[in-house]
Formats: sequence, structure tokens, C-alpha cells
Amino acid sequence: MGSLGKPFSAGRLVSRVAFRTDGSLDGLLRGLGHTIILVYWRGASPARSRPGGAGWRPGATSIKEKAMLSFLPGPIKGALSFFFIGLNTLFIFALIVPFALLKLAIPTPGFRKVMNAILDWVSTLWITINGVNLRVFNRIEWKVEGLEGLSTRDWFLVICNHQSWADILILQKIFNHRIPFLKFFLKQELIWVPVIGLAWWAIDYPFMKRYTAKEIERRPELKGKDLETTRKACEKFRLLPVSIMNFVEGTRFTVHKHDAQQSPYKHLLKPKAAGIAFVLAAMGKELNSILDVTIHYPGGIKSIWEFLCGKAPEVRVKIKRMVIGSELRGDYFN
Repeated sequence: MGSLGKPFSAGRLVSRVAFRTDGSLDGLLRGLGHTIILVYWRGASPARSRPGGAGWRPGATSIKEKAMLSFLPGPIKGALSFFFIGLNTLFIFALIVPFALLKLAIPTPGFRKVMNAILDWVSTLWITINGVNLRVFNRIEWKVEGLEGLSTRDWFLVICNHQSWADILILQKIFNHRIPFLKFFLKQELIWVPVIGLAWWAIDYPFMKRYTAKEIERRPELKGKDLETTRKACEKFRLLPVSIMNFVEGTRFTVHKHDAQQSPYKHLLKPKAAGIAFVLAAMGKELNSILDVTIHYPGGIKSIWEFLCGKAPEVRVKIKRMVIGSELRGDYFN
């Protein structure tokens, strides 16, 4: 995760793979959602719409967005942003539920493939509307490197440094309509969270069951079960392209954590390799690409509240794309 102006890198790794499904429904839905949001926000006709997401130009490295309501006091902008994100979440959840129930009721592979394409489109719409919300309230100058050549028809593992919950909003915004919908590994227990657990299951967030060394020592038969669970969770990703997100530090960066770890890196905590190893082992040859991303806040790290209040006038993102070679494949757990 090399940073703009920061001399560090936490990863290597990405190459393009052939699209293994016709993608016609998925492509139609993505295009429809993209056109709707462009017409709504920019007043653009479909002929003038630029591919890759509203507000982004292919190859652009610096974009300063206009914000109609940037003159509002910071706390008011933050409160309104949170309100509209919450409202958007409820709206999208209402769209997800009927398709989730259909997916649960009719578990045939062909039908689930259609439902997955629709649910991914609905989830992408959530990100797109959140992006519009950001543009209404916050005048942010985005400096981004490495967006060229990305595709929604590739399989990606995305790794990134982690400083704030705002990182997730930033990643979703810059990659929206450029790579498949970002999905995070979640603890198995979270599937039982009321309402949200159903949504996570419906949009195929992979759930992991991890066992500690002590648990395996007491019950040796558990060895390898966590990897097998992850493999099963990832099997569905072979039908449609996917982007799997992993914060390799395992937690948000703070000076206190950095000092406590005695991290050898100036701007990073010690990376945890297990998450990446699980994904590589579970996905096998299906996953050929990794994006190594660095987010940098020139004015200092901002909390998600500060970010939504407009206290991050500039955000820098650097993306490195590298091939997963044979030296990175294999069984990391035996």
C-alpha cells in the first residue's frame, strides 16, 4: 500500500482474467443504474455520459467536485449526510428483501445467478446514491492514481491501509462501476444480526468461522475446518466477477497501536497475512488479480464524522495492480 508522497508499500500482487459468464443481465442493470444516476445528478444525456461512474474521467488524476451545500456549517452537513445515508440504506434494504427471499426459496444455480446479478446492481445503486450525497455536501479534491484499465469483468482481491471508517466510503466511491461490488469477509456470528444479517447473506458477503490454536489443540478435528468453510463461501464467486476487500492491518491505524506493536513501518501497523492467505487458498485460480491501495489524508486522518462534516478537502488514493504469480499460490496452512 504505497502512499502518495509516502515511501512505503505493503503488498505486491493483479492481472485480468476472462469473463466467464455472458454478463448480459448484469451489464444491462449496471448500465441502467449508471444512466439513471447521471441523468439525476448531472443532467447528462446517455450519449454524453462517461463510462466508469459519475464524476470520474478515464485517466484523471485530480478532480475537484462541486458541492451545492458546501456552505453549510460542518455539523449540519455531517448530520444531514448521516441522515441521507441511513435513509438510502433503508430504501435499498427494502429493495433487497424480496429478492433475498426469492433467492432463499429457489436455491437453483441458474436462478441464484440471476438474483445475484440483480442484488449486486441494487447494492451498487446504494453506493452510487451515497456518492451523490457526498457530492452535495462536500467539496473534495480527489487525487487518484491507477484507475486506468480496471474492469467490472475481472476478479479482484483489494488490499488497503486502514485509518478511518471513512476509508470504506472512499473505496466504494472510487471503485464504483470500475470493478465488481466490494465484499468483505464477516464473522460467522454476524449472519444472525437482525435485518442486516439477511442483507449480508443476500449480497453474498462471505462468512468465516475461525478457530483459535487452543480450540484446535482441544479438538484436532477442527483443523482445516475454517479454510473449508471459507472455500464453500467463495464457491459462489465463480459464477460472477467479485472484488474481495481486506484491510491487511486488521484494525484501524492509530499512533498508540503503532507504538504498542513497535511496527517496523512508519505509516502502517504490522500486516496480518492470514486474511489474504485464506482468500488465495479458497479462491484458487479463480482469483488472478489484486489491487494494492493506499489512502492518504493530506490534512491528517479524519474520522467518518469529520469526513462527512467536510473536514477532508483533499483525499489522495494510489492504486497498484500486480499479477498473482505461482509463487503466491498454494496452501499456507499446512
